[in-house]
Amino acid sequence: MNMPSTSSTPPASARRQEASLDLPVDPPRDGESKQAWVYRQIRERVLKGALPSGARLPSTRSLAQRWRIARSTVEAAYDQLRGEGYTAGTVGSGTYVAAVIPDNFFRKGLPGESGASLGADARDKAGKAALAPVSLAAGRPARPLPYEQPATPAEQAEPAEPPFASRSADAALFPMTAWSKGLAASARRLTPAQLARDEPQGWPALREQIASYLGAARGIVCDAAQVVVLSGIRDGLDLCGRILLTPRDKVLIEDPGYVNAVPIYRPYTSGVVPLPIDAQGFAVARARRLSGVKLVHVTPAHQSPTGITMPVSRRLELLDWAAQAGVWVVEDDYDSEFNYDGAPLAALKSLDGADRVIHCGSFNKTLFNALRIGYAVVPRALAPAFAEARRKTGRSGSLIEQMTLARFLEDGGFARHVRKARGVYARRRDAALQALRQAVGADALRVSGEHAGFHLLWWLPSGWDARQVVEAGRKAGVGVQDVAEFARKATPAPGVVIGYSAVDEARLRRLGALLAALRPGRARG
Repeated sequence: MNMPSTSSTPPASARRQEASLDLPVDPPRDGESKQAWVYRQIRERVLKGALPSGARLPSTRSLAQRWRIARSTVEAAYDQLRGEGYTAGTVGSGTYVAAVIPDNFFRKGLPGESGASLGADARDKAGKAALAPVSLAAGRPARPLPYEQPATPAEQAEPAEPPFASRSADAALFPMTAWSKGLAASARRLTPAQLARDEPQGWPALREQIASYLGAARGIVCDAAQVVVLSGIRDGLDLCGRILLTPRDKVLIEDPGYVNAVPIYRPYTSGVVPLPIDAQGFAVARARRLSGVKLVHVTPAHQSPTGITMPVSRRLELLDWAAQAGVWVVEDDYDSEFNYDGAPLAALKSLDGADRVIHCGSFNKTLFNALRIGYAVVPRALAPAFAEARRKTGRSGSLIEQMTLARFLEDGGFARHVRKARGVYARRRDAALQALRQAVGADALRVSGEHAGFHLLWWLPSGWDARQVVEAGRKAGVGVQDVAEFARKATPAPGVVIGYSAVDEARLRRLGALLAALRPGRARG
């Protein structure tokens, strides 16, 4: 399988005009601090469009003079806005409205609007990330990246982690203090009757919050009766196999694709068929030529591992075929919350008029791996079967964690955390791209999937050895895998998958230096 050359399209022009904040301002609310007041004035203008994407904010000194408040107060408000993803900026480039404005769900639940928040400390140390435009012309980043000091010897000697660890949520960003308080509060609220209840489909309040979240963030119209709380996406895939498949059925998976798909579905059928993807993802035309297909597994938002986003035309083609052929479609929506250069497409499930899509997602990917809470939105006809399968397998999750997560979603803590993490991961994405620009020198840089998620795919130029690149990643402590490891029968072009979400920038800089030394034809000193 030969993938086309793929490059990133930068967001709107990097030319930024300073926004006027001489508009009328509302007086502070009762009990509202000056910092909160400044923050609210700017945030409301961003959400109403008065401050458009890319608009440069006045300097902290200038705004402090205009609004007659202390400069330190403005600086604190600017830090909060950057931490929550509304603005971005680096030393020397000022502060400007971020390229990706938080979507409908992620605009809700701000401090002071609904009382005490479970996630109130989510605006902490890691919140100064910049959402940088990306230019893939060799050696020309769209603007300087916020690098700190060079890696220390201790950082350079940091032991390598398994490749998948670099493609995970960074648990260090999570507001664990607030979460711990939420767990304690949930435990205090539990009644003996609640402890005795059997909720195989999941805690009702959590299912309601998940349905609300998916409606706002992913465009999925559903209710709590369609939501099943799981331990993660793999749990959902296993249930799909258990409930829907017989030994004679065919399951189509993307090739290259999710490496765990085959072992998950194989216990239920021997007919697991890898289907080579094309430039738009899952190849529906090829699928139509196969008989006996009962289920297909796709990653339409950010194809694993290439990062391709399935266009709407292909999504409609897939849904049309599924409805005609009676095929169930499993939508693996593993990292859709993290888009860096534009709003994501609505979920495949949002277009599912025939109710053939099972939408699977996971809070393990957005919060921290050890949480072990995911979800599926299932067709109404399948909801009783999924609940019964959960009951029989005894896989119901901890009630206390489910109650705490429901509160975290309701009070805006989840939205704040995702906004903050989105900015941090964007900065690390930029650092990974900068490392690759350093590696290729004057040559063209070809990547895919860099617009979203936790990883990107670097299509290697002629003369590069994937094994050496993987070894450089190991030395730097960055997860790097040969794309061939994700393939079953397809033969992808030479490339490597680079995970960056849980990797600090020092290690990514180290990777750039190691790769630059491997550049074919580079003179050795």
